[in-house]
Amino acid sequence: MGASTTADPSAFDCVLEIAAGHADVFAAFFRPESLRAWWAVGTSITLARPLGVYALTWPSTSDTDPRLGPLGGTMYGIVIDVRPGREFFLADVYWLPTDGDPIGPMALHVTCDPTAAGTRLRYHQTGCDDSPRWRRFYRVISVDWSAALARLKKELDAK
Repeated sequence: MGASTTADPSAFDCVLEIAAGHADVFAAFFRPESLRAWWAVGTSITLARPLGVYALTWPSTSDTDPRLGPLGGTMYGIVIDVRPGREFFLADVYWLPTDGDPIGPMALHVTCDPTAAGTRLRYHQTGCDDSPRWRRFYRVISVDWSAALARLKKELDAK
């Protein structure tokens, strides 16, 4: 898995190979039961269509980050472009922590390119201002998103 490992990231970029078809990988970002399984999402409303909403909620964690507060909360954005089974792009993505000010706007671009062995998935989240809170956000999500994408790979490789 190729997550960003810089000391002070301003984005999250992860590429991995999954032994499943591109349509199945794409669908895992929109099916509520899939999102619960690999991303630990509590509630989701996701519409794979232009101007569709993409909203995910996670329960608040008992651990509190010194700069971000309790993790969990809601991430939402607007689907700007979608190519079913292949890719989608979200704009105006915000994270609303369970306690504290929102972080955003961000962009999220997910591509699912067919390969001989399955799918090459790229998850690329950008948008950052030059503040300690933003930088901390990317440090924290880099670990969490990498673990979630590893669970997605494990789940889909097993099918």
